[in-house]
Amino acid sequence: MKKTIKKLWRIAKITMLTMFVSSLVYIIICKWVFPPITITQITDSYAFGIYQENVGWKHLSNNAKLAAIASEDQLFLEHSGFDWNAIEKSLKPPKKGRKSKRPPGFGASTITQQVAKNVFLWQGSGWTRYLRKIPEMYFTKMIEWIWGKQRIMEVYLNVIEMGPGVYGIEAAAQSNFGRSAAQLNAEQAAQIVACFPNPKKFLVTHPQTKRVAWRYPQILREMNNLRDDEDIVDFLKK
Repeated sequence: MKKTIKKLWRIAKITMLTMFVSSLVYIIICKWVFPPITITQITDSYAFGIYQENVGWKHLSNNAKLAAIASEDQLFLEHSGFDWNAIEKSLKPPKKGRKSKRPPGFGASTITQQVAKNVFLWQGSGWTRYLRKIPEMYFTKMIEWIWGKQRIMEVYLNVIEMGPGVYGIEAAAQSNFGRSAAQLNAEQAAQIVACFPNPKKFLVTHPQTKRVAWRYPQILREMNNLRDDEDIVDFLKK
């Protein structure tokens, strides 16, 4: 019995070490190379196909970068991967008379966490989201340390789903407005980002979903408010 336990423990240690080393190698590779495909893309490809065109930092409109920060994570440049204040708020029970649509601890994801989930892990609801949280924390910290903010934003804008089967800002710009990501104006960038968190349901155009029409003016206002932030201005100039 003891020999069996020792053998199983040795196998477990080797397995964990192998997973750690392989994940670390892949994280380092993805610092310079865009992920070839993600689990989300694989699972969705059967229903929607995959439309994606990766573009580098210099070919991403500053409007797209600013829209992402304004809508998804205004503390992106300040936190180290997690917005603990937002997480704390999400853990609090809903006010009396209101029902929360999300389980405690969810709905406070930073851009870094979204990249970790979309590049290295999986989407999903129910118990699988709880199973995902621990590796998500690991990948979130690792890409903050190894990639840095610019690369995180660059990958984010290239891998996030922005329409049914449409991945990344370049594909979204082409499919919705017939122009490249570098040519997006503020209003167009805000409309694309307004499709989050459900780009399969909230359509940017053809036709535009009411939720997007309601949301994108708010994002535009937040973008204008952030244009005077020196840290964000410097970040966009890189």
